[in-house]
Amino acid sequence: MKHLFVVNPIAGKKGDAEKTEREIRGFVERLGEPFEIYITKAPLDAIQKVAREAESSGELLVYACGGDGTLNECVNGAALRKNAAVTHYPCGTGNDFIKTFGKENVGMFRDLGALANGVVRPLDVIECNGRYAINICSVGIDARVGADVHKYSELPVIGGAAGYVVSLIVNVIKGVRQDLIISDGDTASKEDVSLVCACNGRYYGGGFNPTPDAMPDDGIIEYLVVSGVSRLKVAQIIGKYSKGRFRELGDLVRHVRGGYLSIESDEELVVNIDGEIVRTKKMSFKAIPKGVNFIFPASMGGSA
Repeated sequence: MKHLFVVNPIAGKKGDAEKTEREIRGFVERLGEPFEIYITKAPLDAIQKVAREAESSGELLVYACGGDGTLNECVNGAALRKNAAVTHYPCGTGNDFIKTFGKENVGMFRDLGALANGVVRPLDVIECNGRYAINICSVGIDARVGADVHKYSELPVIGGAAGYVVSLIVNVIKGVRQDLIISDGDTASKEDVSLVCACNGRYYGGGFNPTPDAMPDDGIIEYLVVSGVSRLKVAQIIGKYSKGRFRELGDLVRHVRGGYLSIESDEELVVNIDGEIVRTKKMSFKAIPKGVNFIFPASMGGSA
């Protein structure tokens, strides 16, 4: 068995990566099993590293030491590989996926001993144009806001969380609707859509919880299609949407439970895949049941 710790050097606050590496080294000195601490060098670097290790190793335990983006890369490297299992050692700002298993349990994932002796269970993943997601994907206004937020959060006068508010205002002014062709594989329709959300997990965007009933091990993706929303209505619906109260929004939100959905547009789509941004004109989401092995802390007993 090999333990691979994948550390994102830019996750979290300044100095967090160095602290994380010290914590890991203190732990592995007592571990008594083969290990490697790998510092990522570029975006998507972890995918190739995990895939190479899974091909050359026997049993491989992968610890994603960063935020949800680091976890996503490790999942992509380990997906569909029976000898590899992934977990999250949360060091990022959002750490949204593991909130699916209870916000009160997030701290358990900071216990390296509990992770190393944890329980492995297969979880579903979403295949997105050949890439995998374990948490939530979205197309539309929220993905555009997320793609642009760094433009404003880095400005000295704005900065921080205020950058999200500015990005939201700017993108609402640009327009909140886009003509999309949406297909479930059997039927297709052209719709005026503001947002499509594909949920395997429950939380994204630092705390939005659009589908509280989503289960990452039931083989089903929970889809929300938001349409017919004007600029003035955005502020009215965002609160209920973020708290999973979409059923109170009537005809503005369509809830679909299924395994497949494709979206196509004549204009560029901005797509959020576990917090990472992809730009394309066609995107498909497909459930891959039990697509990745996931390690739960021993103290949780592997319960979702």
